[in-house]
Amino acid sequence: MSSHGFHVHGPHDHAVEHAAEHAAHGHGADNRLTTQIAMATAVIATVGAVFSYMGGATQANAGLYKNDAAIKKTEAANQWNFYQAKSTKQSLAELARDLVAEDKKAALQAKVERYEQEKAEIKHAAEALEAEAKALDDKSEAQMHQHHRWAQATTALQVSIALAAIALLTRKRWLEWGMFGVAGIGACVGVLAFLHI
Repeated sequence: MSSHGFHVHGPHDHAVEHAAEHAAHGHGADNRLTTQIAMATAVIATVGAVFSYMGGATQANAGLYKNDAAIKKTEAANQWNFYQAKSTKQSLAELARDLVAEDKKAALQAKVERYEQEKAEIKHAAEALEAEAKALDDKSEAQMHQHHRWAQATTALQVSIALAAIALLTRKRWLEWGMFGVAGIGACVGVLAFLHI
């Protein structure tokens, strides 16, 4: 701080002067290391954010598919209950047909045949709903698998960022290489997630 020719240094002035002096006296390697790690960390964090978003999206999709599968299973169960009710009516009509006089048997036989036809249609609908439920369950499982891949990739990138922080604090070159290695693993797992592998 200067006032009328009198100069007083603030507490941070010495630190700033010291840093500038070190940069001027051959400490450029440290600055390059810091810059390199900072840039890499920014890129890794950005990729990690995308991976995290994709992981959340696939998890949400898995839940939606699982919910839709449950709805289809309920609809199929309703159809099977309807099928059972028609079977019961058919059985009663067959019993009545066998017990009534000959002149009424033809009408009851027509009912039996109608119930048989209705059961076939209901069975077809129930089986179609079960197939839809299975397809939705399979989609849900595939989305959960992809979600786990995205989560693994995100975790590797987070570990990489932690290694970057340690490398900056300790100035250890091997930690910087470890950061790049773990980030590479995370990127590879992210590619596997993207490819649904």
